[in-house]
Amino acid sequence: MLEEVERWLGTRSWSVADRTLSQIMAAKRATGQSVSVVLPALDEEATVGDIVAVIRRELMHRVPLVDELVVVDSGSADRTSAVAAAAGARVVHRDEILPRIPAVPGKGEVLWRSLLVTGGDIVCFVDADLREFSADFVSGIVGPLLTDPEVHLVKAMYDRPLAQPDGHTTEAAAGQGGRVTELMARPLLNMHWPLLAGFVQPLGGEYAARRSLLEQLPFPVGYGVELGMLVDALHLVGLDALAQVDVGVRRHRHQDGQALGRMSAAIYRTAQLRLARGHLVRPSLTQFERGRDGFEPRTYPVDTEERPPMAQIAEYAARRVA
Repeated sequence: MLEEVERWLGTRSWSVADRTLSQIMAAKRATGQSVSVVLPALDEEATVGDIVAVIRRELMHRVPLVDELVVVDSGSADRTSAVAAAAGARVVHRDEILPRIPAVPGKGEVLWRSLLVTGGDIVCFVDADLREFSADFVSGIVGPLLTDPEVHLVKAMYDRPLAQPDGHTTEAAAGQGGRVTELMARPLLNMHWPLLAGFVQPLGGEYAARRSLLEQLPFPVGYGVELGMLVDALHLVGLDALAQVDVGVRRHRHQDGQALGRMSAAIYRTAQLRLARGHLVRPSLTQFERGRDGFEPRTYPVDTEERPPMAQIAEYAARRVA
C-alpha cells in the first residue's frame, strides 16, 4: 500500500462513535447546511418502509439532522411507492424527473435524476434493501461533511455478512459479502487507482457528498456508478477530500451469481472508459443457463451510457437561478 494511502487511513477513516450526534447537530446549526437523504428503490416494499420510518423518527423528529427524505422509485412492480409514502417519505417516480430526457434502467440513472428533486447542500444516498437499518448509516457519513469543510465525499464501511439460504449467518460467512468488490472492484482500484486502495467498501451504496461535488460528476447509469463516482471525485477534489466511516454491519438482500456477473461487467466497463476513452471493449456479456437441451447462452448488454454532470443540464441551472 502506498504511504499516502496509509497516512489517509489514519486521518480520513473514522468510526461512527468519533462524532456524537450533538456535535454533528452543533456543526449543522453553525454552518446552516441542509441535508437531503435519497433512497433509490426498485421493488423494495419489504424493507423501504422500515428505513424511512427509522430516518424520520431518529433524524427528523428526535433531532432535525435530515431536512428532506426522498424515495425515487425506478419502476417498481410491487408496493414500494405506497409503502414508502405511508412511512413518511416524499416519493418521486424516476420518469417524472427531467422527462425531456427519456429514462433508462439503472441505479446510476436514479441517483443522477435525484439531484433535480432535492435541495440539500449535502446529499446522502442509502440503498433501500437494507435490513435491521440503523440511523448511524446516515448520521455517520453526514457527520464529517458537516464538521470538516475539507471533506467532500464520505463512504460508509461495514461488515457484510453473507446470509445462508435459511436466512442465518455463520461465523465463516461473516465477512463474505461484497463479492463483486473483492473479485472485481478492489483489484481494479489497486492496479489502476492505487490511491483509492484504502476504501473498505468502494461499491457500497451508502455515501454522502456535497452537492457542489455531485453536480460536477458524470453518472454512469448502471451499477458502475459507485466506482465511477469514486474515481472521478479523486481526480476532481483529491484524496484528502474523500473519507470513510465505520457504521457497523450491513445486512441486505444478496444477488445470485449471474446478477453479480452482470454487475461486474458494468463495473469493468466503467473502469475501462476511464482508463482509455478511445479504445472501447465490446459492451456485452454472455452467460450460460442450463435448459432442456443443455447449457444455453444468454447475452446481456453492459451499461455503457453515462449522464453528464448535472451542472450542464439547463433545467438544473434554471432551478438554481430561481
